[in-house]
Amino acid sequence: MSTANDPTERPTVRAVRESGRTSVVIIGAGINGIATFRDLAMQGVDVLLVDRNDFASGATAASSHMIHGGIRYLENGEFRLVKESVQERNDLLKTAPHFVKPLQTTIPIYSTFSGILAAPLRFLTHRQGKPQERGAFLIKIGLTLYDTFSRDGGNVPRHRFHGRRTSREQLPQLDKKVKYTATYYDASVHDPERLALDVLRDGEDAHPGAVALNYVEAVGLDADGVRLRDRETGAEFTVAAEVVVNASGPWTDLTNAALGSDTSFMGGTKGSHIVLDHPELLAATGGREIFFEHSDGRIVLIYPLKGRVLVGTTDIDADPREPARCTEEEVQYFFDLIAHVFPTIMVDRSQIVYRYSGIRPLPHHDDTVPGFVSRDYRIERRADEGRPAVFSLVGGKWTTFRALGENLANQVLEHLGRHRVVSTAGVRIGGGNGYPKTPRRKLEWLRENVGDDERGRVLFTRYGTRAADVAAYIAEGEDVPVVGTALSSRELAWMVAHEHVQHVADIVFRRTSLAFTGDADATAIRSIAGALAALFEWDSARVDSEIRDTLTQLREAHGVEAAASGVTASL
Repeated sequence: MSTANDPTERPTVRAVRESGRTSVVIIGAGINGIATFRDLAMQGVDVLLVDRNDFASGATAASSHMIHGGIRYLENGEFRLVKESVQERNDLLKTAPHFVKPLQTTIPIYSTFSGILAAPLRFLTHRQGKPQERGAFLIKIGLTLYDTFSRDGGNVPRHRFHGRRTSREQLPQLDKKVKYTATYYDASVHDPERLALDVLRDGEDAHPGAVALNYVEAVGLDADGVRLRDRETGAEFTVAAEVVVNASGPWTDLTNAALGSDTSFMGGTKGSHIVLDHPELLAATGGREIFFEHSDGRIVLIYPLKGRVLVGTTDIDADPREPARCTEEEVQYFFDLIAHVFPTIMVDRSQIVYRYSGIRPLPHHDDTVPGFVSRDYRIERRADEGRPAVFSLVGGKWTTFRALGENLANQVLEHLGRHRVVSTAGVRIGGGNGYPKTPRRKLEWLRENVGDDERGRVLFTRYGTRAADVAAYIAEGEDVPVVGTALSSRELAWMVAHEHVQHVADIVFRRTSLAFTGDADATAIRSIAGALAALFEWDSARVDSEIRDTLTQLREAHGVEAAASGVTASL
């Protein structure tokens, strides 16, 4: 264990250790913990956010990259959640336009009346009998109802139905057995980890008493406060607080156990995805998400993103004590569903550039079919005499993070005897401030702030309008390429100074899209490690360890053998 005077201790950790006090400690820096952190910071509350790993590295990083209203939730009867989800989706299209984009979504439909008899039973019991696809009649009813929730005063187009001929004209490689297609609009989040980081930085900027620490875990709770361990040094210290928020997602029960309380709130399911470098499949999607029901009753998607095709997802009961991995059986499942919709397009494992899996933070659900487990959230409160009150978040989804954070913050504020001073609704997020609304204004903004070249476009895609600050920082010193036009030495220095980078893996998996797009080869990883070594003063042993750890994560968690080869630019 390191001493309190360890010279490797981060200044932010040292400041928290020496202070030893805050009002609220939030455990878990996924999107919901981060949203609660930002909300409390905006109210002027002293708040400490900790995560045993990097920010947005758990379930938040394993999403389907969708910001959606949840048409499927209508079948579950979760009308409140659908209404909240579409409101938050529409809000994010305006407050985070640098990452959240409109997404045209098409459902291929094989029959007219299938599922009419089974649907009421599913609605009433939330149990799935023999899988039976939903026909055009049921989908039409669902989309008509969805339009009433979703249209944002008419800004979102109504859904459209097309017959076989028009459907084939729009999507020529669609299965010839498809009788209809239904198209509606939702939204996607192109860089979920970076959006989470933007929300985090807004919280830090809102109040000097708001502090966020990655690689710091909660290991105990007593009358003195929360016992924390810095995983970078091994040092342990206690922080006194009035409230503890457990926002550790699928690991909520495990965190509560570490805090001295046995709970059984959670019952998460594993969702896996693969990313394909497949130009033919990419073209076949026509730039839209293909969203449909597979033969087993699972809702699945084929989605073009960053020049690749994202395919997902599964829904399998999972143990949060075990690492979530995308298995070969799941890969074959994805290949089967591609063949179901695009039967003439061949796919094979050599075209997979990335695979990932995460555990959804769902509530304990007994014998309810995983697909019908509520995606809504609730907050459990425990207050023992002489100890901080503990609020445990159960559930939650990407789309509703702002509303969830506000709800959770309200309960914390009530416990603290404080009042809300500002709402987060409609507040622009990070690089969404001043974001250009038209192609012409975007071009003007690029020319004025970062340059209308490939490097400028990379920065704009990665940071939104915050790219102006990054570009100005880069211009102040010597800058050399690290990974083609995708990353440079001065940008890495910016990330270290402003984005809590501690490891090479932080860059490869969460500060950039290099891993997601299949551009994190061994050459790129070595180059990043070398550039970070100069910033952190790492010795050769540390550099080798960082390279080895990143390659191991790529191989074991994401099915990627990173060969040393030429590096292509990636946004």
